[in-house]
Amino acid sequence: MKLGIFAKTFEGTQPGPVLKAVAGAGFVCAQYNMACSGLASMPDAIDEGQARAIAGAAHKAGIEIAAVSGTYNMIHPDRAVREAGHRRLAVLAERSHAMSTRLITLCTGTRDPYDQWKEHPDNGTPEAWRDLLEAMETAIGIAERYDVDLGIEPELANVINSAHKARRLIDEMQSRRIRIVLDPANLFETATLDEQRTTISAAIDLLADRIVMAHAKDRNPDGSFATAGKGVLDYSHYLGCLKAIGFTGSLITHGLAAKEAEDVSRFLSEKLEAGR
Repeated sequence: MKLGIFAKTFEGTQPGPVLKAVAGAGFVCAQYNMACSGLASMPDAIDEGQARAIAGAAHKAGIEIAAVSGTYNMIHPDRAVREAGHRRLAVLAERSHAMSTRLITLCTGTRDPYDQWKEHPDNGTPEAWRDLLEAMETAIGIAERYDVDLGIEPELANVINSAHKARRLIDEMQSRRIRIVLDPANLFETATLDEQRTTISAAIDLLADRIVMAHAKDRNPDGSFATAGKGVLDYSHYLGCLKAIGFTGSLITHGLAAKEAEDVSRFLSEKLEAGR
């Protein structure tokens, strides 16, 4: 596996210094965010020079751009908001190859109109599922046009809140463009050690053929998020499950302060080495 980090962990609005900091903390790849180029995370426009500057900076720093973040609320209750997200997704997709990546990460969304990471009671309704299928059809069309893949992540607060729902979406859409970004800390809030191991094992087995990227953060005993290695997540079990399916892709950490980055890089490296 290749160790990486959210580029946005490090301050900066130019790709060169940001990606140099990624390498300096001990990582070999990054999930990029256009904020690191001084733009909105989902810009209305990206020119060719801005895109190529990312690829150039990555090459100079020895960093692989594993993905670019393209998160918007795909089931926002306001259709106009969803359509604006689609337009911006197309902007990212058109420039992805110039950035030296072909994976865009998505947020399957929530009915909450203000926060795309907040759970809403209507997320489980047939209407929310219908809107997700419609949004995914549009997104897949964009992905086909620009030859990119779409990474969706099961998250408790979103409409795709489990591995089973992710599998259902894959089966219903029947598109190889849909890939999975797996974050075990997004599959449970509080759980016994046996419960979390069972949940994580089952998710990885169910989605094994589509997992293209793995995330690495953690949970505190009270269910709040924590930095990888500082919480209750059994990382030996998690990485062992990924190894068992032959996963060799990027393991991307996030949800941490820049000052913690080197420690997390060492922690993950030690876990990977111990599991060889």
